[in-house]
Amino acid sequence: MTRALFLASAAAVTLAATAAAKSPPFDTPAPVAFLIDLSSGAVLLAKDADRRMPPASMAKMMTTEVAFELIDKGQLPLSKMCTVRPETWTKWHGPQAGSTMFLSVNEQVSVENLLHGIVTLSGNDASVVLAECIAGTEQAFAGQMNALAKQLGLTNSQFGNSNGWPDEGRTFATARDLATLAKASIERHPKLYKQFYGQPSFTWGKTLGSGADITQANRNPILGKVSGADGLKTGHPDEAGYGFTGSAEQNGRRLVMVVAGLDSFNNRIVESTRLMEWGFNAWATKPLFKAGAQVGKAQVQMGSDSEVALLAPRDLAVTIPAGLGGATTMKIRYAGPVKAPIVKGQHIADLIVMSRDTGEQVMPLVAAEAVDEAGFFGRMWTGLKNMLGMG
Repeated sequence: MTRALFLASAAAVTLAATAAAKSPPFDTPAPVAFLIDLSSGAVLLAKDADRRMPPASMAKMMTTEVAFELIDKGQLPLSKMCTVRPETWTKWHGPQAGSTMFLSVNEQVSVENLLHGIVTLSGNDASVVLAECIAGTEQAFAGQMNALAKQLGLTNSQFGNSNGWPDEGRTFATARDLATLAKASIERHPKLYKQFYGQPSFTWGKTLGSGADITQANRNPILGKVSGADGLKTGHPDEAGYGFTGSAEQNGRRLVMVVAGLDSFNNRIVESTRLMEWGFNAWATKPLFKAGAQVGKAQVQMGSDSEVALLAPRDLAVTIPAGLGGATTMKIRYAGPVKAPIVKGQHIADLIVMSRDTGEQVMPLVAAEAVDEAGFFGRMWTGLKNMLGMG
């Protein structure tokens, strides 16, 4: 471990800089605010980002993420039909049920349409019906939500139900964790994210009397106001004010933002738009490595090769204040030597880019080639070199 850290430190490289940059200021009345540039990993704003709070409907992002995981694993067909149980319909219809998809008792609804009802309409009824369809009960589904949250690194969040309905504090999250959850949906499930997020409206259900179709608009406050906006979810718990987790992409650069604790519907629109526009306008990206470029090497333990080249899996860039060249350094970090076998394209190291304005910006590096385990004599030779201090 000591040697691996030394090698990572030795790989540090200083990038050219024209001047020390000053972080652009941003003031917001939102008690909680967080903004991250996914293209670089740079946190552009963090205001009380680790405060636990009730997420309300923003919890539905986790319900959607559980479904996305199962769909991409081939375990949940979009065409699967789910039944609206009478007990579920009784609880989740009418004014007391909050936002709804207007499902009907005993109705058969596909997973695909339920996801539209959750993502676009924020349907509390749709969330519970999907949870019961996947796990049998909403309580069992909440267990799946928490297991996935742990896997994704949501270290300060917990889910007690599928729709974020107030539950005496069992469901809580932080702005940082909500941004991490949004990042997971965007990066782990790009096709599903594009299919379900960013739709301007969705039609489901019939009005009483005339039986006319019910079309509801997406509640996303930046959709149509910020170029490239396409996600994710609003929330409005009475005890925590108006919140929103949002994302937009412009010229290949994607930002994820979270605001919470705002005092009105209109202020949520204003502050969400302001924060996202500030992120795009006050900050810029500086290219570092093209996709496929070799960035460095990592030592390999007990492998057919003693080292493996590290490649950029995508175009890598550093985020800096717009119009200025910030003093920036970078190093390769990994826990190593990396134990063989290694699969080609495996994420085994990170490029850590540091600047005075954003702290660490963490970007993945992957193995250029597969490395097999060493055979018996290879292991013997490696052991002998380590004993003699030749490794």
